[in-house]
Amino acid sequence: MAQDYAADVKKYAPNASDAVISKIVKHLGIALRNRDSSLVSCSDPDELKRVKDGWCTKKLAVADGAAIDAALKAVCEQMKGDKTKARVTFYYLVADKLGKLSALA
Repeated sequence: MAQDYAADVKKYAPNASDAVISKIVKHLGIALRNRDSSLVSCSDPDELKRVKDGWCTKKLAVADGAAIDAALKAVCEQMKGDKTKARVTFYYLVADKLGKLSALA
């Protein structure tokens, strides 16, 4: 399943780690089976709060709220041309912006 997401991640991060992508896919698990929950909406503040709380704070152990907000904003800007923002890609890019990819490897 991870290879299905790797091509999308690599549109934004050409040197993306397949191992990290696989770990994100495993972390997201059942959420990826539903089209709605497999996507991230940057225009939904509740959605961004879930990403901030669940992914950034809990999984990545980032406590700096301002840094998280800046990373979320940067990834939303980076992916703005993509109408369907894949959750795996979004999470990978956020982890990258926060310097946490090595924690997932």
